[in-house]
Amino acid sequence: MMADDFRDYMLSFLFWKYLSDNYIKAAQRELGSDWEPLDIWYKHNPDDTFLFEKQMRRKIHYVIEPKYLWNNIVNLAKTQSDALLETLEAGFKYIENESFETSFKGLFSEINLNSDKLGREYTERNKLIAKVIRTIAEGLEEFSSDEDSLGDAYEYLIGQFAAGSGQKAGEFYTPQMISTILSKIVTLDCQEPRTGKKKKIDKVLDFACGSGSLLLNVRHEMEGYSIGKIYGQEKNITTYNLARMNMLLHGVKDTEFEIHHGDSLVNDWDILTEPNPAKKIEFDAVVANPPFSLRWDPTEETAKDFRFSRYGVAPKSAADFAFLLHGFHYLSDNGTMAIILPHGVLFRGGKEYEIRKKLLEDDNIDAVIGLPGNLFYSTGIPVCILVLKKCRKNDSILFINASSEEHYEKGKRQNHLRPEDVNKIVETYQFRKEEIRYSRPVTLQEIKENDYNLNITRYVNLSQEEQQIDLFDVNKKLLEIEKQIQEARDKHNAFLKELGLPPIV
Repeated sequence: MMADDFRDYMLSFLFWKYLSDNYIKAAQRELGSDWEPLDIWYKHNPDDTFLFEKQMRRKIHYVIEPKYLWNNIVNLAKTQSDALLETLEAGFKYIENESFETSFKGLFSEINLNSDKLGREYTERNKLIAKVIRTIAEGLEEFSSDEDSLGDAYEYLIGQFAAGSGQKAGEFYTPQMISTILSKIVTLDCQEPRTGKKKKIDKVLDFACGSGSLLLNVRHEMEGYSIGKIYGQEKNITTYNLARMNMLLHGVKDTEFEIHHGDSLVNDWDILTEPNPAKKIEFDAVVANPPFSLRWDPTEETAKDFRFSRYGVAPKSAADFAFLLHGFHYLSDNGTMAIILPHGVLFRGGKEYEIRKKLLEDDNIDAVIGLPGNLFYSTGIPVCILVLKKCRKNDSILFINASSEEHYEKGKRQNHLRPEDVNKIVETYQFRKEEIRYSRPVTLQEIKENDYNLNITRYVNLSQEEQQIDLFDVNKKLLEIEKQIQEARDKHNAFLKELGLPPIV
């Protein structure tokens, strides 16, 4: 079985185990002293199952019939039951269409139990899937079944698959430390970051959400505070399903998130297409790690699009600013946006120059943060984080150059940001610190003098000053050394003379 196929099964079955374990725990609490294995309880209490399931939907927002619980699936695999594939297929459809009040149609669309990759005959496919489930079940026995452990395991596996599969898989995964930087920045108070976190975030958006790790990180940062619904959009169907599973695996109820399968550039999500500004949905935090320099196909109509009409349309060769303007359009007046982009957006000319200039003159760019190269699985190029706001109190743009070797850990295949590197970036942003060779607030006037070029090294140079050399002092030391040499030579020649040997000149 290929790694990509195994990934789909592994992550889907881990998700299935979580739903089952969580459901059984909730059922034990609900039934109390009447608890017995659910397949037996259902047989003994057929008249009570409707009310029981109604309670479960109210408390944990979903139900699972006993025959579709993970332990039953594992038992079918261990006994190599001929009913395994049929039960799996029915179970997948049940979870997608009936478990939740909200439909999760297509959640397991990447799982094809009739694929020839599993075998030509039903018995071959059944046998291989049974082996896969037994192997996964044995591995999962070592894990705690609590929400945090399985959620962490899911995130870890996504990261490992991304690392092992290179560019293709890396597109849906933002390394955890970079995700943490964005999450910490957008949860700080918009007008006074130095005062700490916002007390409340109403809505969060990631319009290129991949597996959903950025959204979960923002939610994690707001623990102990108030956070509303989180929204994500993802074009890739496999990744879209990973994101939905990831939300549920981390205990986010189906009413607390909404992930849309669609194209952000086309803007095909109904909730984002409201033309009336008074009814427009807005977000207090926007985060994104969109595809870098993606080719796209804007038309004449694109220039009239309400997202781009004030700023201009990004060139066909690079949709970076199209992604930025898409997210920025939906940012609330008290919101913060943090987006990861290639360095080209900082200095490229043409249409990108005009968009950059407009954002600067409208006082929307709050900070430019440069990161080291080779941090991502999908590219080795260094990237930057742009922080944007619609209403700012600062009269300068903060530049942070965190790309020098002392600010990251160099790895064989991948470089890594350490916790101290992340904290330094966030604290420098929060308190707008100035530090030689690291950070500096820059006025718009200085940026204008540089023709709106935001190349980070123009404002925070990493080169170290050459040490001043005192030539008189160096000459004095050389003369002293020469004197010592002469004294040693004279002493040595005296010994040579006693031995009747010629002197060293």
